[in-house]
Amino acid sequence: MIGIVFAIALSWLLLYLTEKQSILALGFLPVAKRLKQFSIGFLLTGTLCVFVHYLEAYLKSSTWVLNEGISSATILHAFWWDLKSVLTEELIFRGALLYILIQKIGHKKSILISAIAFGVYHWFSFGVLGNVMAMIIIFTGTGLMGYAWAWAFSKTKSILLPFGLHLGWNFMYNTLFSKGPLGELVLISKGGNELTDWASLLNFVSGMVFVPIIVLIFVKYFVKKETEIKVAAE
Repeated sequence: MIGIVFAIALSWLLLYLTEKQSILALGFLPVAKRLKQFSIGFLLTGTLCVFVHYLEAYLKSSTWVLNEGISSATILHAFWWDLKSVLTEELIFRGALLYILIQKIGHKKSILISAIAFGVYHWFSFGVLGNVMAMIIIFTGTGLMGYAWAWAFSKTKSILLPFGLHLGWNFMYNTLFSKGPLGELVLISKGGNELTDWASLLNFVSGMVFVPIIVLIFVKYFVKKETEIKVAAE
């Protein structure tokens, strides 16, 4: 929680010093509209995450079963963990720095820089630095997704749509399908076989290429480009 408070405070300071803007420049208003954007983003990537994991189960001939030891308190704790980690990353990669870059050098270059930074960051967060093949795979998937989310920020002039897109994926991935660092949570994979080469490739493409492309298509064709409303710092 301290990290989020620090990130918000630093973002506010950067916005004020460079653009004479408050934290509201990141597009938190109007509330109803931004919550709608957040919800749409959450549902989209959440649904895609479900599809990817049931495709994986089909390819492996495995099943997802409910963890009988799970409790509502554990789920809430996991959701809070996902929320904090996602919000922190959004404030870093789709927050004040991206806003300032867009003002200084334009949308296209800023989105690309944000995407590259997001991809490189995941080399460290996933612990794959030095493993060339893993670095390429991680950079491809997270870089494409980072590009889509930065583009969503640019078009909506708000952090809420990328926040929803990011949280929808992470919550389903980490909490629903127990793929995160918190261990076994809502669903557990049972049975199944090792994936063959082609099945492994299909599984990789579905999660690391197919999902970002679908999100990019959504942002390109279904997200309306908004006019920025300057909000002066108080």
